[in-house]
Amino acid sequence: MQIIPTKLALVGLLALSVLCAKQLIAQSNDSAFAALQERGKMAMGVDQYKSAHHFDVLPDGGRIALQMKDNDSLGIAQIRAHLKLIQHAFEAGDFSTPEFVHMRAMPGTDVMSRNKALIRYAYSDLSRGGQVRITTHDRESLEAIRRFMAAQRGDHREDP
Repeated sequence: MQIIPTKLALVGLLALSVLCAKQLIAQSNDSAFAALQERGKMAMGVDQYKSAHHFDVLPDGGRIALQMKDNDSLGIAQIRAHLKLIQHAFEAGDFSTPEFVHMRAMPGTDVMSRNKALIRYAYSDLSRGGQVRITTHDRESLEAIRRFMAAQRGDHREDP
């Protein structure tokens, strides 16, 4: 019987530990995403896997778009009602809904709340949902909107 040198055995155990840790992190990330999706369903009233979010950064602000993937009239109506509420909440400086969905204070919302008089929010219908357009001419607010959109894209696993 051949005995494996101690250093080689330790390297093997270390490699195995790293692989196991990566697997646990991946499972944790999947669980965290599933929890985010479930909280989103509670907040918005629509199945997050049957709808699509888009968080676009634009030269003067951004755009939050949410649409059903299929032509589901009840889901479309729910999205539109939700986004109208979001428009009014954000105008008031209230970002508690995204904070609940993401379980953290969202980047940029502190500035967006403080500078609410410098930011405009406009809701409009889309074919299978709706959108909230966010605009400002204030440099600090614009940077805050961009941070908010980037955090949303990352958490919702949307490609930039």
